[in-house]
Amino acid sequence: MLGFLKRKFRKKIARIEITGAIGSSTRTRVLEALEFVEEQKFPALLLRIDSPGGTVGDSQEIYDALKRLREKVKVVASFGNISASGGVYIGVGADYIVSNPGTITGSIGVILRGNNIEKLLDKIGVSFKVIKSGAYKDILAFDREITPEERVILQSLIDTSYDQFVNTVAEGRKLSPATVRSFADGRVFTGEQALALGLVDRLGTEEDARKWAAELAGLDPKNTKVFTIKPPKSFAAKFLPGGSDNAIARFQFEMETSGMPLWMWQG
Repeated sequence: MLGFLKRKFRKKIARIEITGAIGSSTRTRVLEALEFVEEQKFPALLLRIDSPGGTVGDSQEIYDALKRLREKVKVVASFGNISASGGVYIGVGADYIVSNPGTITGSIGVILRGNNIEKLLDKIGVSFKVIKSGAYKDILAFDREITPEERVILQSLIDTSYDQFVNTVAEGRKLSPATVRSFADGRVFTGEQALALGLVDRLGTEEDARKWAAELAGLDPKNTKVFTIKPPKSFAAKFLPGGSDNAIARFQFEMETSGMPLWMWQG
Protein backbone atom coordinates (compact mmCIF):
# COMPACT_ATOMS: atom_id res chain seq x y z
CA MET A 1 0.00 0.00 0.00
CA LEU A 2 2.82 2.41 0.93
CA GLY A 3 4.56 1.71 -2.37
CA PHE A 4 1.35 2.48 -4.24
CA LEU A 5 1.00 5.84 -2.50
CA LYS A 6 4.57 6.79 -3.33
CA ARG A 7 4.01 5.96 -7.00
CA LYS A 8 0.78 7.97 -6.90
CA PHE A 9 2.48 11.07 -5.48
CA ARG A 10 5.36 10.95 -7.98
CA LYS A 11 3.01 12.49 -10.56
CA LYS A 12 1.73 15.25 -8.27
CA ILE A 13 3.06 18.48 -6.78
CA ALA A 14 2.98 18.80 -3.00
CA ARG A 15 1.62 22.07 -1.64
CA ILE A 16 2.29 23.51 1.82
CA GLU A 17 0.81 26.75 3.14
CA ILE A 18 2.59 29.02 5.60
CA THR A 19 0.09 31.60 6.81
CA GLY A 20 0.07 34.04 9.70
CA ALA A 21 2.81 34.62 12.24
CA ILE A 22 5.63 32.07 12.21
CA GLY A 23 6.11 30.47 15.63
CA SER A 24 6.70 27.08 17.20
CA SER A 25 3.39 25.61 16.05
CA THR A 26 4.09 26.68 12.44
CA ARG A 27 7.58 25.20 12.62
CA THR A 28 6.33 21.86 13.90
CA ARG A 29 3.61 21.60 11.26
CA VAL A 30 5.81 22.65 8.35
CA LEU A 31 8.71 20.38 9.31
CA GLU A 32 6.34 17.41 9.51
CA ALA A 33 4.88 18.33 6.12
CA LEU A 34 8.34 18.64 4.54
CA GLU A 35 9.26 15.23 5.91
CA PHE A 36 6.09 13.82 4.32
CA VAL A 37 7.04 15.38 0.97
CA GLU A 38 10.41 13.67 1.07
CA GLU A 39 9.09 10.30 2.28
CA GLN A 40 6.37 10.13 -0.39
CA LYS A 41 8.82 11.15 -3.10
CA PHE A 42 6.93 14.09 -4.52
CA PRO A 43 8.92 15.48 -7.45
CA ALA A 44 8.14 19.11 -6.62
CA LEU A 45 6.84 21.34 -3.83
CA LEU A 46 4.75 24.48 -4.14
CA LEU A 47 5.30 26.54 -0.99
CA ARG A 48 2.59 29.18 -0.55
CA ILE A 49 3.67 31.92 1.88
CA ASP A 50 1.30 34.54 3.27
CA SER A 51 3.02 35.69 6.44
CA PRO A 52 4.44 38.87 8.01
CA GLY A 53 7.23 36.81 9.58
CA GLY A 54 7.80 35.67 13.13
CA THR A 55 10.38 34.16 15.43
CA VAL A 56 14.03 33.85 14.42
CA GLY A 57 14.81 30.26 15.40
CA ASP A 58 11.60 28.82 13.93
CA SER A 59 12.19 30.57 10.60
CA GLN A 60 15.78 29.28 10.53
CA GLU A 61 14.72 25.68 11.13
CA ILE A 62 12.18 25.78 8.30
CA TYR A 63 14.76 27.35 5.98
CA ASP A 64 17.34 24.67 6.80
CA ALA A 65 14.78 21.91 6.18
CA LEU A 66 13.94 23.43 2.79
CA LYS A 67 17.62 23.52 1.84
CA ARG A 68 17.94 19.82 2.61
CA LEU A 69 14.74 18.98 0.73
CA ARG A 70 15.94 20.84 -2.36
CA GLU A 71 18.59 18.17 -2.86
CA LYS A 72 15.77 15.77 -3.83
CA VAL A 73 12.74 17.93 -4.69
CA LYS A 74 12.21 21.04 -6.80
CA VAL A 75 10.83 23.82 -4.60
CA VAL A 76 9.01 26.91 -5.87
CA ALA A 77 7.75 29.51 -3.40
CA SER A 78 4.66 31.59 -4.15
CA PHE A 79 4.30 34.88 -2.26
CA GLY A 80 0.67 35.81 -1.51
CA ASN A 81 -0.68 39.05 -0.07
CA ILE A 82 2.31 39.45 2.23
CA SER A 83 5.59 37.64 2.61
CA ALA A 84 7.78 39.82 4.77
CA SER A 85 10.70 39.43 7.13
CA GLY A 86 10.67 35.81 8.34
CA GLY A 87 8.45 35.01 5.36
CA VAL A 88 11.26 36.20 3.09
CA TYR A 89 13.80 34.21 5.10
CA ILE A 90 11.83 31.02 4.52
CA GLY A 91 11.12 31.91 0.89
CA VAL A 92 14.79 32.19 -0.06
CA GLY A 93 15.10 28.53 0.94
CA ALA A 94 13.22 27.64 -2.26
CA ASP A 95 14.84 27.11 -5.65
CA TYR A 96 12.76 29.92 -7.12
CA ILE A 97 10.27 32.54 -5.93
CA VAL A 98 7.16 33.80 -7.73
CA SER A 99 5.47 36.92 -6.36
CA ASN A 100 2.34 38.83 -7.23
CA PRO A 101 3.21 42.34 -8.47
CA GLY A 102 1.40 43.85 -5.47
CA THR A 103 2.65 41.46 -2.81
CA ILE A 104 4.03 43.21 0.27
CA THR A 105 7.49 41.78 0.87
CA GLY A 106 10.89 42.78 2.21
CA SER A 107 11.07 44.10 5.79
CA ILE A 108 14.46 42.43 6.14
CA GLY A 109 15.58 43.18 9.64
CA VAL A 110 15.13 42.35 13.32
CA ILE A 111 12.95 43.95 15.96
CA LEU A 112 12.84 43.53 19.74
CA ARG A 113 10.11 45.32 21.65
CA GLY A 114 9.55 45.71 25.35
CA ASN A 115 6.80 47.47 27.29
CA ASN A 116 7.45 50.04 29.98
CA ILE A 117 4.44 50.70 32.20
CA GLU A 118 6.39 52.12 35.11
CA LYS A 119 4.40 55.38 35.26
CA LEU A 120 1.10 53.52 35.23
CA LEU A 121 2.23 51.25 38.06
CA ASP A 122 3.35 54.30 40.09
CA LYS A 123 -0.05 55.90 39.58
CA ILE A 124 -1.95 52.89 40.90
CA GLY A 125 0.56 52.18 43.65
CA VAL A 126 1.98 48.88 42.43
CA SER A 127 5.66 47.98 42.68
CA PHE A 128 7.71 44.81 42.26
CA LYS A 129 10.45 43.46 44.50
CA VAL A 130 13.13 41.77 42.42
CA ILE A 131 15.80 39.36 43.61
CA LYS A 132 18.08 38.30 40.78
CA SER A 133 21.24 36.31 40.20
CA GLY A 134 22.87 38.82 37.87
CA ALA A 135 22.67 42.46 36.84
CA TYR A 136 20.89 41.67 33.58
CA LYS A 137 18.53 38.88 34.62
CA ASP A 138 15.51 41.20 34.43
CA ILE A 139 16.56 42.90 31.22
CA LEU A 140 13.51 44.42 29.45
CA ALA A 141 11.49 44.35 32.67
CA PHE A 142 8.22 46.20 32.11
CA ASP A 143 8.33 48.11 35.41
CA ARG A 144 11.47 50.18 34.77
CA GLU A 145 13.37 51.99 32.04
CA ILE A 146 16.09 50.14 30.14
CA THR A 147 19.65 51.10 31.18
CA PRO A 148 22.38 52.22 28.74
CA GLU A 149 24.33 49.03 29.43
CA GLU A 150 21.30 46.89 28.68
CA ARG A 151 20.69 48.77 25.45
CA VAL A 152 24.22 47.92 24.28
CA ILE A 153 23.70 44.22 25.08
CA LEU A 154 20.37 44.05 23.25
CA GLN A 155 21.65 46.00 20.25
CA SER A 156 24.50 43.50 19.93
CA LEU A 157 21.98 40.66 19.96
CA ILE A 158 19.91 42.37 17.26
CA ASP A 159 22.98 43.10 15.12
CA THR A 160 24.10 39.45 15.23
CA SER A 161 20.65 38.24 14.24
CA TYR A 162 20.52 40.83 11.46
CA ASP A 163 23.85 39.63 10.07
CA GLN A 164 22.49 36.07 9.96
CA PHE A 165 19.42 37.31 8.06
CA VAL A 166 21.46 39.27 5.51
CA ASN A 167 23.88 36.43 4.87
CA THR A 168 21.07 33.92 4.37
CA VAL A 169 19.24 36.16 1.89
CA ALA A 170 22.53 36.76 0.06
CA GLU A 171 23.19 33.02 -0.14
CA GLY A 172 19.66 32.08 -1.14
CA ARG A 173 19.30 34.77 -3.80
CA LYS A 174 22.90 34.62 -5.03
CA LEU A 175 23.54 38.24 -4.13
CA SER A 176 26.45 39.81 -2.29
CA PRO A 177 25.89 40.68 1.39
CA ALA A 178 26.69 44.30 0.51
CA THR A 179 23.91 44.33 -2.08
CA VAL A 180 21.42 42.89 0.39
CA ARG A 181 22.43 45.42 3.05
CA SER A 182 21.72 48.23 0.60
CA PHE A 183 17.98 47.49 0.85
CA ALA A 184 17.76 45.44 4.06
CA ASP A 185 16.89 48.34 6.33
CA GLY A 186 13.42 47.18 7.33
CA ARG A 187 11.59 48.79 4.41
CA VAL A 188 8.89 46.88 2.55
CA PHE A 189 8.55 46.46 -1.20
CA THR A 190 5.95 45.44 -3.72
CA GLY A 191 6.58 42.25 -5.61
CA GLU A 192 7.46 44.34 -8.65
CA GLN A 193 10.12 46.23 -6.70
CA ALA A 194 11.40 42.96 -5.22
CA LEU A 195 11.90 41.57 -8.72
CA ALA A 196 14.08 44.54 -9.65
CA LEU A 197 16.15 43.99 -6.49
CA GLY A 198 16.63 40.28 -7.15
CA LEU A 199 14.56 39.13 -4.20
CA VAL A 200 12.17 37.15 -6.42
CA ASP A 201 12.54 35.46 -9.81
CA ARG A 202 9.23 36.08 -11.54
CA LEU A 203 5.98 37.97 -11.18
CA GLY A 204 2.87 35.83 -11.29
CA THR A 205 0.11 34.03 -9.46
CA GLU A 206 0.16 30.85 -7.44
CA GLU A 207 -1.04 29.07 -10.56
CA ASP A 208 1.99 30.36 -12.44
CA ALA A 209 4.19 29.03 -9.64
CA ARG A 210 2.47 25.64 -9.87
CA LYS A 211 3.10 25.41 -13.60
CA TRP A 212 6.75 26.35 -13.13
CA ALA A 213 7.17 23.70 -10.42
CA ALA A 214 5.68 21.11 -12.79
CA GLU A 215 8.05 22.12 -15.58
CA LEU A 216 11.06 21.90 -13.28
CA ALA A 217 10.03 18.39 -12.26
CA GLY A 218 9.50 17.28 -15.85
CA LEU A 219 5.72 17.05 -15.49
CA ASP A 220 2.92 18.33 -17.73
CA PRO A 221 2.10 21.85 -16.44
CA LYS A 222 -1.47 21.68 -17.75
CA ASN A 223 -2.48 18.37 -16.20
CA THR A 224 -0.33 18.00 -13.09
CA LYS A 225 -2.44 18.14 -9.93
CA VAL A 226 -1.55 19.56 -6.55
CA PHE A 227 -1.78 17.67 -3.26
CA THR A 228 -2.18 20.12 -0.38
CA ILE A 229 -0.79 18.86 2.91
CA LYS A 230 -3.25 20.24 5.45
CA PRO A 231 -2.66 20.49 9.21
CA PRO A 232 -5.13 18.66 11.47
CA LYS A 233 -7.68 20.92 13.17
CA SER A 234 -6.96 21.61 16.81
CA PHE A 235 -9.28 20.55 19.61
CA ALA A 236 -10.21 24.18 20.27
CA ALA A 237 -11.09 24.87 16.65
CA LYS A 238 -13.34 21.80 16.59
CA PHE A 239 -15.21 22.14 19.85
CA LEU A 240 -14.96 25.62 21.35
CA PRO A 241 -17.59 28.22 20.34
CA GLY A 242 -16.06 30.48 17.74
CA GLY A 243 -12.88 28.44 17.86
CA SER A 244 -10.39 29.37 15.15
CA ASP A 245 -6.98 27.87 14.60
CA ASN A 246 -5.71 31.24 13.31
CA ALA A 247 -6.97 33.14 16.36
CA ILE A 248 -5.63 30.50 18.75
CA ALA A 249 -2.28 30.39 17.00
CA ARG A 250 -2.02 34.19 17.11
CA PHE A 251 -2.73 34.27 20.85
CA GLN A 252 -0.16 31.53 21.43
CA PHE A 253 2.38 33.40 19.33
CA GLU A 254 1.90 36.64 21.29
CA MET A 255 2.35 34.79 24.58
CA GLU A 256 5.44 32.90 23.43
CA THR A 257 7.31 35.81 21.84
CA SER A 258 7.03 38.55 24.45
CA GLY A 259 10.51 40.07 24.76
CA MET A 260 11.93 37.96 21.92
CA PRO A 261 13.74 39.27 18.83
CA LEU A 262 11.52 38.86 15.78
CA TRP A 263 11.94 38.75 12.03
CA MET A 264 8.51 40.29 11.55
CA TRP A 265 6.90 43.23 9.78
CA GLN A 266 5.03 45.33 12.33
CA GLY A 267 2.76 47.11 9.84
